[in-house]
This record gives sequence, C-alpha cells and structure tokens, in this order.
Amino acid sequence: MIVNIAGYRFVNIDNPEDMKTKFLSKCLDLNLKGTIYFSNNGINFFIAGEQYLIDEYLQFMELDERLGGISLKISYTEYQPFRRMIVKKKKEIIALGIDEVRPVEHTSPSIDPKELKKWLDEERDILLLDTRNDYELRIGTFENAVDLNIKTFREFPAAIENLKGDKTKPVVMFCTGGIRCEKASVVMENQGWQNVFQLNGGVLNYFEEVGGKYWNGDCFVFDQRVALNSELEETEIEMCFICREPLSKEEQESKDYKIMEYCPYCINKNKK
Repeated sequence: MIVNIAGYRFVNIDNPEDMKTKFLSKCLDLNLKGTIYFSNNGINFFIAGEQYLIDEYLQFMELDERLGGISLKISYTEYQPFRRMIVKKKKEIIALGIDEVRPVEHTSPSIDPKELKKWLDEERDILLLDTRNDYELRIGTFENAVDLNIKTFREFPAAIENLKGDKTKPVVMFCTGGIRCEKASVVMENQGWQNVFQLNGGVLNYFEEVGGKYWNGDCFVFDQRVALNSELEETEIEMCFICREPLSKEEQESKDYKIMEYCPYCINKNKK
C-alpha cells in the first residue's frame, strides 16, 4: 500500500535553493516520488511512498521549525501515482502573478467543513465560489457553486472583476486542498468583497470530514489517479495522453476517443 500525502504552508523562506537541494537528496534516498515546490513564501508538496518512508520524510521535514505541524491530506493507493521525484524552486508555490498578494502576511478566515455543511443544511444565502480551473469543474463541484470559467488560476483576478452581486453577502470559496483560496480570498477582499471565507483544507478535507453531501461528481487531483470520489478512492476518470484533459467514462467510450491519439477535446487537432 502506498501512502499519498499533500500539504503546503505559506511562510518566509530565505534559502529556497538550499531547501531544494536538501529535500531532493532526502527524497531520492528514501525512494519517494512526487513534487515539492519551494519559494521565498513557502512550500507546496505532493509525495507518495511506503508508510515507513513517508514517516521518515515527515520527521526530516519537522527538523525545520518553519515546516513543523503542517496539516496533511492523506490517501492510499495500491500503486505509485507519480512517475518521478521533482523538487523545484519557483517564484510562487501557487502561481497567481500578483506580488502584493502574500498569504504569509494576510489571508481571509477559514470555515470548517462541518460548519459549511451546516450552512448548506440551513440553506443560508451564501455565494459558493469554485476557484478551480474549468476542466476540474467538469469532473465535479458543489451544488449551486459559481463557475468562473477560468483555464488557469492566473485568470482568477480578472474573472472576479466581472463577478456581479452583493459584495456584503458571505462568500465561501473552495479549491482542491486549500492553497489557491489562500491567495484568491485576498484578491476578493482587495476588490471590495467584505465577508470572504475559505473552506479549510479544501474539497479533500470536506470529503474526509463530512463525506460527499452537496457535492456532484468526483474531485480532480494532480497525479496519475486523476480524480477521487467522496470516499477518497480513485475513480474511472482517465486523462487524455495527448491534451491532458480529464475524460469521463462516457467520453472514454465516445467514437471521438482513441487512446494515445485523440479525445473529444483535441480530436480536431490530432485526428489523422
């Protein structure tokens, strides 16, 4: 059984290049696979391996007081969902392109999954906002969530400029694991939205704490599993080898899908 862990923290890191070197060496020694991104404002990681190796990695990470006690998303697979180990220094651990948005200095308050479910049970008048990309929403999202129709997170600020509505209404935003909302919430506040909340731990934490009520479909993840259901189990969603679009079971059975050649989203470009 392979353990999959994901986590992040916005924190000031003055030596990201040194961290990259140290962590890559350690992960290679442990035969772990996945991705780790460092920047001057934090760490973001998705790593998989056997339990005792993951435990050793976590002990190593805890040696740095800046990285102690990071909240983890944990799931299990019968195979290694990553092909290799990548550790990189980046300008941003999640790319938005606005330097003044710094969650290490300020971000909006969080709402716990159980509290969000309570609000939904009570049919409170809230704006439920999906901050993810269009292909992620196609796989699944919350009932009545607002779709911004963005292809990358960098499009989020412009999309919010076009979002109409009462800016005093409570907004609950969500993403896969929470990291995008740390920045997205600040963007909304800067554009005048007054009651912005972010779902603590994202969709995966909602699944873990309260299950799948009010969620339709699956949740896209950025590894070979492609998507998880509300039980945090891998689903039948596959990814096109050519254009990397996620494909439902129905799309995989379409006449417009041929493995290794084209899918309904790239057929006009790649069908011979």
